Amino acid sequence: MKKRKYLLIIILFTSMFMIESCGPVVFSSRLEIPPPPWFYPNRIETVRYVYFPEHNIYYDLSLRSYIYLKNKAWLTVKVLPSQYRSIDLKRSRFVRIKNYRGDNITNYHQGDNTKRRGTSLQTSRRSKRN
Repeated sequence: MKKRKYLLIIILFTSMFMIESCGPVVFSSRLEIPPPPWFYPNRIETVRYVYFPEHNIYYDLSLRSYIYLKNKAWLTVKVLPSQYRSIDLKRSRFVRIKNYRGDNITNYHQGDNTKRRGTSLQTSRRSKRN
């Protein structure tokens, strides 16, 4: 009986160390709602907004909504309107906004921050080989 107990403890500790060596475990409060398919970073970053400069659209990761400019007003919607349906955001260039976490993206967009945004994995297009 004691051998089984010691063997079980050894197996338990060994498995804990093996699982720990696999990398960090991320706990989230919203596991039932994964991020959109176009947003899968290769590392964990604290980002609230993602900007698509070609289309002038922001995506708020915390509220899971799109923010776009219409008639000089920023609108927040869960689903983009029909005029944006032809856009493939999986293939569009995007920029992760690392230095702003406020609720009013208009302040960020109107400021000088539009020239100093962070980079993303998708910012450079693949160059064609000659």
